Amino acid sequence: MKKHVLGGIVAATALFPALAAAQTTVIETTREAPPDEVVTYVQREHIPSVRVQEDVVVGYTLPESVELRTIPRHEQYRYAVINDRRVIVEPRTRKIIRVVE
Repeated sequence: MKKHVLGGIVAATALFPALAAAQTTVIETTREAPPDEVVTYVQREHIPSVRVQEDVVVGYTLPESVELRTIPRHEQYRYAVINDRRVIVEPRTRKIIRVVE
């Protein structure tokens, strides 16, 4: 009986770090930061600002009414100017992934 309990403790101890690491990985796997070339392009472009009621923060999903602009050679990103703030967006989800200050 003692061998089975000890074996269970050893197995749980060996498994726990793997579970903790898996949780950490899930938390840390966020979208890569856009390359500097993308940020520079967004900073240089002049387009009209669109007003929305919500705060412009990373993770906010832009409404369908907001036109997303393309970025040459970087199809995985789009951008817009919302409430006078430039944002880089993931086009599939329309979520803001970076606010360019």
